Amino acid sequence: MTKVLGLDHRHGDHLVVTAPGSGVELLRYVYRAEDPWEAPKPYIHPLRTLSGRVVTGYRPNDHRWHKGLQMTASHLSGANLWGGNSYVHGEGYLALPERVGSMAHAGFEEVSVADDSVRFTERLTWHPHDGGLWADEARRVEVHDVDPLTGSWALTWSSAITNRREEPLRFGSPTTHGRPGAGYTGLFWRGPRAFRDGRIIAPDDEGPGMMGRQAPWLAYSGEHDECDGHATLVFVHAPENDHTGAGGEHPAHWFVRNTPFAAVAPSFAFHEELVLEPGATLTRRYRVLVADGAWDRDRIASAVDGLRW
Repeated sequence: MTKVLGLDHRHGDHLVVTAPGSGVELLRYVYRAEDPWEAPKPYIHPLRTLSGRVVTGYRPNDHRWHKGLQMTASHLSGANLWGGNSYVHGEGYLALPERVGSMAHAGFEEVSVADDSVRFTERLTWHPHDGGLWADEARRVEVHDVDPLTGSWALTWSSAITNRREEPLRFGSPTTHGRPGAGYTGLFWRGPRAFRDGRIIAPDDEGPGMMGRQAPWLAYSGEHDECDGHATLVFVHAPENDHTGAGGEHPAHWFVRNTPFAAVAPSFAFHEELVLEPGATLTRRYRVLVADGAWDRDRIASAVDGLRW
């Protein structure tokens, strides 16, 4: 099996990773700044299966700030690094541009291609609306385990976020601020419109009832428009996520919807705020398995069991 992945870096704009042999664009990592109202931040879109099918949405008309796969912070010490309207308890979602911040690309430490993987390590800075420095992030994205036999490949996303303020950073969500069932924050995936009403699968259950619950992995299977077939994305926690880093024991809970749109986030502040003290670092790792086809629970579980961290 040919193992050499392709990498194209358009400096100042984006990186593209292509599949070995076929040249299919597996992902585009865009790091240029975009609309201030949408909380500018790097994101992955399009994200594709090995057959070239797109499995992310970009700027949908219901939420223009939803962009593929990205790291977000919906409620951060009063700031909104998620984008768009801000949730205020008792008032709902309000247009408060003075709350909308950004995550800025500060440079790459590494951009490399190995025999069977691509890796890039990025430095970012997190800012409230006035431009002050609130946090640094060291981010690493890896593409690996490309397997034409199973029609799948894997992406690993690692983020280490260090508080640069002189006071704690408080990570929250609409749920921590009074809105039930809206615990989104952290790594967030928005699916394409065709994936609405897709199948949500967990190790011991399935369906949108997984909202706000815990599980080591969560999968989402949807059917494409324009072409026949399905795709499955599997979101997996690194073993240490719930037990190390800032805040001590702070287990994640899944934010997941299949209506009115497809979305998944392993939220680290669903029901309770996560408090990051000055100088402390919050470290999280996630793996996303991208596969052609509608995988069932047994096949997903077998693939997860075979992952190497």
